[in-house]
Amino acid sequence: MTELTTNTSIQEPVYSNRDYHTTETQIQGFVTDLLALKQSIHKRLETQQFDYPIYSFHYGVNWRDLIGREPEYIRPELIRMVRETLSRDDRITQVSGFEFEFQGDVCNCSFHVQSIFGEFQDNVEVEI
Repeated sequence: MTELTTNTSIQEPVYSNRDYHTTETQIQGFVTDLLALKQSIHKRLETQQFDYPIYSFHYGVNWRDLIGREPEYIRPELIRMVRETLSRDDRITQVSGFEFEFQGDVCNCSFHVQSIFGEFQDNVEVEI
């Protein structure tokens, strides 16, 4: 009698410290470390969660949940969403210092990112 066995293991993704240098019109060379991390953050924050089958359900942010909501709801929820998606990248150690500016149907949120490469200020603009 033959016994079937499986050796299944779950592996956490390892994020590269190298990425393509992109501008609005072209791809030109590579970036590393802090610049690659910044690019990765923008890609995560600009990807609508659940829309693209190429990405796992944990990638991106479901910004649609904020449409039509009041600022009192948006502030804590936006903090949670940004922290949740960025915490999946092991290069990021902390996200804090959130500030909000509401203008019409747009919320501009700035925040402070601490990473293994250094600290920087970043932001995301969300249609509400």
